[in-house]
Amino acid sequence: MNAVSSRRITTEEAPSSARGRKGPNPIDVHVGSRVRIRRTLLGMSQEKLGESIGLTFQQVQKYERGANRIGASRLFDLSRVLDVPVSFFFDDMPADVATAKVEDDADTSGQDLGAFEPDPMAKRETLELVRAYYRINDPSVRKRMFELVKAVGKSGAEQPAA
Repeated sequence: MNAVSSRRITTEEAPSSARGRKGPNPIDVHVGSRVRIRRTLLGMSQEKLGESIGLTFQQVQKYERGANRIGASRLFDLSRVLDVPVSFFFDDMPADVATAKVEDDADTSGQDLGAFEPDPMAKRETLELVRAYYRINDPSVRKRMFELVKAVGKSGAEQPAA
């Protein structure tokens, strides 16, 4: 055995998961939220997605929360089932997450994970609204709905908070 292979790994050198990281990696949270966005926009259940790639719905839940890291081959499978390029899962990543210094698997135990919450656009309510909007077949009705929502949103922004 050479010196490298016989050397013991110290706590400092162990992967962050072995150090008991307190929360999920922000990149895993982002990728998981993108899986959820796409799945929801397609109207697909966690169970159906899991069946498509040979997982249980609980495993899909863990991926979507970022609790479990998605490996490269699984990410490729997800991209095929969800009909998006692999790059989709990394789109719109917050700059602070994308440029974070990587040290031994990016230990985030000291960071405020609240800053890495999924985008408000990933909320179920938003996704359902978008799906309902695109189910409106008449383009003129859809355009009027769009203008109505914009007008209501604009008037709500002008009123002081109660």
